[in-house]
Amino acid sequence: MRLFFTLSVLLFTQLFLNLAHASPKSHIAAEQRKNHVSQAKPDERRKRKAVARTSKKSKAEPVKQQKAKLKETPKAPRYKLVRREHPEKKTAKNAVSKKESMKESRTLARNDSNRHSKKAYGRHRTSKESLEKDTKPIALSASHKKRYQHAQQTAMTKLMHQVGKPYRWGGTSPNTGFDCSGLVYYAYKDLIRIKMPRTANEMYHLRDAAPVKRGELESGDLVFFRINNRGAADHVGVYVGNGKFIQSPRTGEEIKITSLGEDYWQDHYVGARRVMTPKTIR
Repeated sequence: MRLFFTLSVLLFTQLFLNLAHASPKSHIAAEQRKNHVSQAKPDERRKRKAVARTSKKSKAEPVKQQKAKLKETPKAPRYKLVRREHPEKKTAKNAVSKKESMKESRTLARNDSNRHSKKAYGRHRTSKESLEKDTKPIALSASHKKRYQHAQQTAMTKLMHQVGKPYRWGGTSPNTGFDCSGLVYYAYKDLIRIKMPRTANEMYHLRDAAPVKRGELESGDLVFFRINNRGAADHVGVYVGNGKFIQSPRTGEEIKITSLGEDYWQDHYVGARRVMTPKTIR
């Protein structure tokens, strides 16, 4: 029994010693393995990065070499395709270009004439060429001349029949009376093709009425005055010949014939316009 007891004690002690020796060794081995792995990982990463950089450089170098080769090699000349147009199309294009050049020249000529022409009122601006055309004598046929003379006579008779009637502001009828522009409007509205304005200022700036010099006045020409400083002209009459004109002066007076040579009318005289011409009669 004593032997058995001693043997069992010896076995337990030996097992305990073996266990005590075994446990720290395993812990140390595990720690050594971890350190080895941690040391190995950064080394492997560095190696991998170096390999990747070398692979990129190796890939980029041949591309640059290819570009340099392409720059060194001369480019082949490029040939443009030229379409041959049909001769009819060419002639049509030439005609269009000629038309465009003609239009441009016309617009340039108009601009030049407008620059040198005198400025007038609103849409009634006229150039020197149009004024010269209106003042030039026109070769009339016998029938047209009779029509023109008849229109002049009818205008004068209409005006003369109104002498002695009272002035009426805004009046355009022989039944009620006339103001200055209403009298002129009544005399010419049915005899000329152009639309006759209603006020003296508009008549003075009428586009189709040619200006007339004072020494070249004829019967039927409109004479304008500036009395009340309203616009370019605020009073109008009709020249009847021999240095006289018919007018409807102002409130309280009658329609009468007045001498253009009086000082008052000379001081307020603005100009004259010719409304009735062989071109404007109906």
